[in-house]
Amino acid sequence: MKTRRKFAFIGAGSMGFTRTIVKDLLTFPAFEDCEIALMDINPERLDCIGAACEKIRSYMGKDGCTITKTLNRAEALDGADGVLCTVFNGDIDVWRHEIEIPKEYGVDINIGDTRSVSGIFRAMRNIPLMLDICHDIEKYCPKAVFLNYTNPMSMLCRAMQTFTKVDVTGLCHSVQGTARMLAEWLGIPYDEIDYTCAGVNHQAFYLKFEHDGEDLYPALREKIFGDPVYYQKELVRNEMFRHLGYYVTESSGHNSEYNQWFRKRPDLIEKYCTNSTNWNPGVHRFSLDLRIGRVSTWKKEIEDWTAQPTLDTKRSNEYAANIFNARIGDHTPFCFNANVLNEGCISNLPPETCVEVPVMVDRGGLHKFMVGALPDHLAILVNTTARMENLAVDACMEGDREKVIRAVMMDPLTSAVCSLEEIREMCGKIFDVNQKMGFLTEFR
Repeated sequence: MKTRRKFAFIGAGSMGFTRTIVKDLLTFPAFEDCEIALMDINPERLDCIGAACEKIRSYMGKDGCTITKTLNRAEALDGADGVLCTVFNGDIDVWRHEIEIPKEYGVDINIGDTRSVSGIFRAMRNIPLMLDICHDIEKYCPKAVFLNYTNPMSMLCRAMQTFTKVDVTGLCHSVQGTARMLAEWLGIPYDEIDYTCAGVNHQAFYLKFEHDGEDLYPALREKIFGDPVYYQKELVRNEMFRHLGYYVTESSGHNSEYNQWFRKRPDLIEKYCTNSTNWNPGVHRFSLDLRIGRVSTWKKEIEDWTAQPTLDTKRSNEYAANIFNARIGDHTPFCFNANVLNEGCISNLPPETCVEVPVMVDRGGLHKFMVGALPDHLAILVNTTARMENLAVDACMEGDREKVIRAVMMDPLTSAVCSLEEIREMCGKIFDVNQKMGFLTEFR
C-alpha cells in the first residue's frame, strides 16, 4: 500500500497560495514525508518558489519531504495523489485590456477575476486550460483529489465537474475569512461561531450566524451601524447588509462589481468605493494597478521572505490541506464550503449551477448539505449570476461568440451602464485583443 503521498502544484508560481498550502500540508503527520512537485511555465518564478518551499521544509524540520521542480505538467502530475491549481492564463498583458476597454464604455471594474465583463472573458481563456489539466489528470493520476483555486471559480468548476471525470472541487477563503472577520468585530472566538453559508462563489450569504444558539445579526447591525469605524471597514458589503438583511461573503472590492448598485456612476464610486478602509484612496483599478506594480517587485519580495530568519508555521485557515488530510491522510472528517454542482442543494437555483454550499469530506469523498431555498430577494440576485455564468460556460464549450456577448448583456453592472449596441461593440474589441494575442481563436 502506498503511504508516501505526492502533491502536484500546477501554477506553483502563485507565491502566496503555494507557500501557505505547502506549510499547511507539512503540519499534518500523514504528509511529513510527502513529495511536493512544483510546476510552472515561468522558470524564474519556479526557481523562486522552489527556494521558498525548501525554506519552509527545512525550517519545519521535515527532512522526509522532498521538493521537486518542473516545467512539464505531465511530470508533475504523474502518480500524484493530490493536485492543487493556481494558474493564471493570459497574464497581465491581456487581462488589463479586459478592464481598460470596459472602462472606455463606463463599466468601471475593480478586480475583474470572477464575473462581469472581464470575469466572463477570463473564463473563456481559462476553461480550455482547466479542461486540459483535467484530461492530464485523467491520464497520469486518475484517482487524484483535485482542488482548484483559480478564478473565475464557479464557471471553471462547472465546466470541469460537468465535462470531465476528475474528482474536483473549488476552494475560496472568503467564507471562513468573512466569518472570522465578523467574529472579531463582535469579540467572539471564531471557533464558537455557528453559521450556514450558501449561494455561489463570492456571492454567498450567511443564512445563519449564531453563537450558543443566539442569532448574532442584531448585534452585528448594532456594531456596524452604530459605530462609524466599523461601517467604514466594508462600505459596500455593509450597505448590502443594511438593505438585504444578510451578510455576503466576498470583499467590498469584489462585490462592488457584481451588482448594479455601486459602480455605475462616478458619485457612487466616490461614495462607496474610494474612502473605505479596505480601499486604496482614489484608486478604482486597485487590483490591476497592484498587479502592474508587482511585475517589477515580486522577485525581491519573495527573496526577502525566503531570507528572513524565522517563519510562522501555524496552520492557516485555508481549506486545502484539511481536505487532503480527510481524503488521503488520517481521514479525519472536515466540514467546509465547497464549490460543487447544485443538484438540488439550493432548491431555487438551477440544478446544473456550480454553487458554494456546506459539505463534509472524509475518505469517501464530498457529502453535500441540502440547504433548501434562499430567501426570495437573494435568490433573484444569485439566480442572475448563476444563469449568466451557465450561459458563459455553454458559450465556451460551444465556441459560440454570440452567447458570450449575450452573457455580458446580462451582467448587472454592464447592463446598468451600457446599451445593447455598446455591449456588442465593447465585446468585439475584447475579442479582437484576445485573438491578436492568440486566445479565443476558436470562437465563431
